[in-house]
Amino acid sequence: MRCNPRRTAGAPQDTLWDLVVVGGGNAALCAAITAAEAGAKVIILEGAPKPYRGGNSRHTRNFRCMHRGPLSVLTDAYDEDEYFNDLLLVTKGKTDEHLARMVIRTSEECLPWMQAHGVHFQPSLSGTLSLSRTNAFFLGGGKSLVNAYYNTCEDLGVAVVYEAQVTHVGIEGDRFTHAEVTIASAPPVRVRGKAAVLASGGFQSDLDWLTRAWGPAAANFLIRGTPYNRGVVLKDMIDQGSETVGDPTQCHCVAIDGRAPKFDGGICTRLDCVPFSVVVNRDGDRFYNEGEDTWPKRYAIWGRLVAAQPDQVGYAVIDAKSIDLFMPSVFPPIVADTVAELGTKLGIDGAKLARTVAEFNAACRPGRFHPTELDGLATEGLSPPKTNWARPIDQPPFYGYSLRPGVTFTYLGLKVSDTARVQRADGPLANVWAAGEIMAGSILGQGYLAGFGMTIGTVFGRIAGREAAEHVL
Repeated sequence: MRCNPRRTAGAPQDTLWDLVVVGGGNAALCAAITAAEAGAKVIILEGAPKPYRGGNSRHTRNFRCMHRGPLSVLTDAYDEDEYFNDLLLVTKGKTDEHLARMVIRTSEECLPWMQAHGVHFQPSLSGTLSLSRTNAFFLGGGKSLVNAYYNTCEDLGVAVVYEAQVTHVGIEGDRFTHAEVTIASAPPVRVRGKAAVLASGGFQSDLDWLTRAWGPAAANFLIRGTPYNRGVVLKDMIDQGSETVGDPTQCHCVAIDGRAPKFDGGICTRLDCVPFSVVVNRDGDRFYNEGEDTWPKRYAIWGRLVAAQPDQVGYAVIDAKSIDLFMPSVFPPIVADTVAELGTKLGIDGAKLARTVAEFNAACRPGRFHPTELDGLATEGLSPPKTNWARPIDQPPFYGYSLRPGVTFTYLGLKVSDTARVQRADGPLANVWAAGEIMAGSILGQGYLAGFGMTIGTVFGRIAGREAAEHVL
């Protein structure tokens, strides 16, 4: 635990805090910083050990930001309507337009705020989904952002307790009174507060809950984010009558390298080769249009697509022409001199894979290939089609990756107002706010837009911190 002596002395249960922040990722930190700068006495209860602090935020790379002209590392402009339309495309309309537009508009002021609190940005790297206009990349990645915010918290006198698992949020009537917390292996304690911000993430690391939602297929899912997001606080609040939003089967789920670990593989296990690939299932059959749209708008559907295939596995096949067009996985690809040999090395029927690729090649047509934008280079007479970037897979050596569903965070969450206040059927709780993944289902009904989770967390974290501080001061 780190407590600033100017703020408090003794154990966390010995103080009545102005604000108890449950969680230690981006949204929690934004709330804590905002409230502390307003003069509130704040404690962060982070369930993870210090080396793993930050939740899924430590695995992130960028922040999607509206801007009317060049801003920091962002080029050109990205206005509200274009941003919202991009969101509509990936969610297929399943979003709260009022909340979504509020997040989008507010994102423009967030980037300077982030810089003022120690976050540094860099231009997008080659192979990073072509996001130089829409997404600001963190210099040093998400872990650098998390570290910068924790340093700011320390400067502000925010107390931080690690390995602090909140098991129950004490609610009396419509008011938060305390959090029941197990700190490391010590007996449970009560941390009292005048207000609370819940920013403890989704339930994706509770494999039993995931299986209840998805069925047996969930046993083959990999959890690319933190293993500490088990939905304990979410379940506790639901059990106490908080309203929910979202479908428990909807989540940010991407196709990741099948060799990734069960938990915490992070962004480096994601596979971005799909637009330039032929993707097949266990039986060697294609099952979806690999070139449907630009990758930032489609990468998050591929986890669910793979999840629907036999054994929840897929295989991406590319050739020498395309191997340098995307950010590679942390694992090297499987390599072979022929497509049939590659299939055998991948563990599927090599002859069947060779036939599938040959049929694809025969359906390709001449045209201009442009890897960073929709080029209309499409197949003809093939089902499913490939509507962009359809070049024959014919130049050896051939490369292959196995794909598995990689869950980042779940969308079942707490319903909140536009001031981040947690809702119940009989009205809002008086002094409880929520931010980040625990409420992102209010805006993300399905699908995902690159960098948007960080945007939701930053916007709602700052709102929650501001509202909580105004309530208690």
